[in-house]
Amino acid sequence: MTRHAPIALDTVWPGRSYPLGATWDGQGVNFAVFSKHAEKVELCVFDDKGRYERQRIVLRERTDDVWHCYLPQARPGMAYGYRMHGRYKPEEGHRFNPNKLLLDPYAKDLAGELRWSDALYGYTLGSKREDLSFDRRDSAAFMPKGRVLEPAFTWGDDIRPHVPWQDMVIYELHVRGFTRQFPAISEELRGTYAALGSLPVIDYLQRLGVTTVELLPVHAFLNDRHLAEKGLQNYWGYNTLAFFAPEPRYSCSGKVKEFKTMVKSLHSAGIEVILDVVYNHTCEGNHLGPTLSMRGVDNASYYILNGGERRYYDDFTGCGNTVNLEAPRALQLVMDSLRYWAQEMHVDGFRFDLASALAREAGKVENLGTFFAAIRQDPVLSGVKLIAEPWDLGHGGYQVGNFPAGWAEWNDRYRDSVRSWWKGDGGAVGELARRLAGSQDIYGWSGKRPHASINFVTAHDGFTLADLVSYNDKHNEANGEDNRDGSSNNLSWNCGVEGPTSDAQVIALRERQKRNLLATLLLSQGVPMLLAGDERGNSQGGNNNVYCQDNETSWIDWTPSEHAQALHDFVARIVALRKQHPSFRRRSFFRGKRADESDSKDVVWLRPDAAEMAPTDWEDEHVRCLGMLFSGTGLIDLGERGETQRDDDFLLLLNAHHELLPFMLPARRTPWRLLIDTAQDLGGEAVVGEARYPLQGRSLALLRNERENGA
Repeated sequence: MTRHAPIALDTVWPGRSYPLGATWDGQGVNFAVFSKHAEKVELCVFDDKGRYERQRIVLRERTDDVWHCYLPQARPGMAYGYRMHGRYKPEEGHRFNPNKLLLDPYAKDLAGELRWSDALYGYTLGSKREDLSFDRRDSAAFMPKGRVLEPAFTWGDDIRPHVPWQDMVIYELHVRGFTRQFPAISEELRGTYAALGSLPVIDYLQRLGVTTVELLPVHAFLNDRHLAEKGLQNYWGYNTLAFFAPEPRYSCSGKVKEFKTMVKSLHSAGIEVILDVVYNHTCEGNHLGPTLSMRGVDNASYYILNGGERRYYDDFTGCGNTVNLEAPRALQLVMDSLRYWAQEMHVDGFRFDLASALAREAGKVENLGTFFAAIRQDPVLSGVKLIAEPWDLGHGGYQVGNFPAGWAEWNDRYRDSVRSWWKGDGGAVGELARRLAGSQDIYGWSGKRPHASINFVTAHDGFTLADLVSYNDKHNEANGEDNRDGSSNNLSWNCGVEGPTSDAQVIALRERQKRNLLATLLLSQGVPMLLAGDERGNSQGGNNNVYCQDNETSWIDWTPSEHAQALHDFVARIVALRKQHPSFRRRSFFRGKRADESDSKDVVWLRPDAAEMAPTDWEDEHVRCLGMLFSGTGLIDLGERGETQRDDDFLLLLNAHHELLPFMLPARRTPWRLLIDTAQDLGGEAVVGEARYPLQGRSLALLRNERENGA
């Protein structure tokens, strides 16, 4: 077979300064890269696999600090990178080194993988002058390259589900970890986008009742050098290398369209896709990190540099650097990336990692600052779902309840209050009630609604549900950091034995605690978020920081078991119950009063004697039992078509005490019916014939009283 020599790119046109990145228009490719401080820019062309540099082209056109050219002979699939010439003056904030091949910050696809080498650093490792030294080794052989993307894809009749906030059930999952051992998927597909979009997985999500999947980072990310040298992997992906390119390790085809197909398949099942995105920092780390992309393209324009010593970075993320969204081009990069994923990849929203860092201006958190103002006025992004992790690691970074209108937030106060209650801590009843009711004290003051609170008991960061009730302490030895990593404040309780046990009583108590925590989550006002695998009791062996465990520790174990199936069915039943009854999906906060004189209060908090909680009761540290009475006529929200909503009355009982407590049931014309009791295996409704309900120790019960005009 005859091998054809690659086409020489001997024709170079001026091209355009917009859009940034490598853009195929059907005839040729436009290249545009921003650098305010560079003095010369070279486009380096490689073979399709990114192994051999074949040509360098000097970008002679510069418009508004954007260097650009158009290559009419270039085609999709071409691998490329940049070399930037300019001052290497770290003390002034400039780190240009043309010996280092740089990944285009706008690269939409990658060719090759990063291989760790000392040549990836702009300075000479081991030098006494550290990063003030200058390294002349070529890094190209060790760098992934950008690849020109053919964007064409047949979306057909793809329709975004547009699930109303109050109807959402979020399911946080890891593309690889969720599918790596999924039994009904062929081995070659496991761990990939294709697997997540497969029929068996979608069927599972639908049967569970999930409306929205929230994917841990899928932007192409770096495996940290210190992990690679220990034989570990960056598993979570919070170390972004490319803001536009899907992580290649999750693709079985090596094609970007595999991600699009996954989204289309999930949409066809009515399931939304939200991405966990990391724009607060990049994988280039602190001043001693490698030079891979933005640092070498224009360090002073992309990162927040220390005002006193520009050699160093202001680190509000704990990852060495912070992206400077006060800088127009850095802001443009993030906005362009978000629009790309929303428009071209059809994702439905974003969860922003360490979102407070995105709000920093002059080092301070400004909640209505540049980034949030840009989002609010953007015709695309103002219409997608926006969720903040409302903190960072800098001073003043904890901002729960303070994000602008239109944003929801991970509510860690919900997490801590529910854990503390079921652990049996004293003085928790008031905090628990506020969280059950949608956290009006946190969100109501600014005009937000209950769905501003993303409620969760567990997430990727921390114990799984099974470990929360099985371990008092973290067990992170496998991470190679002497168990120093991960949080020690877990509000967990092992139910009497640390770790695995054959004690039947301990096992039974743990299963009950799982049901208590899950039922509380799914019956609270606000948006519930489940951690994938919790619905079947998945364990990580007590490791509460599996960021570097790309193995069976973090992959979901799908081995069938009686306990796993029972818990799954329990969760699916409560999710279905939540979907059926608007009382658990209120768009407005409880008012604590009657809609009119003939109605009951929309919510009443009860003691076990059925008397309404008094101020002194809320202050009593010994209270371990609480009743929450919902009035079905207390719904002020209208239905989808403007109809008045009515529902049955519900009574939610929570007993965190270790002993049985008889709970007096509010008088009604018809008997109460028991829907849920976490202390027993209840398959359907049971009529409660007694005036007092025997609420078992450490259990939750939900009762329904049907109204004549009930839903």
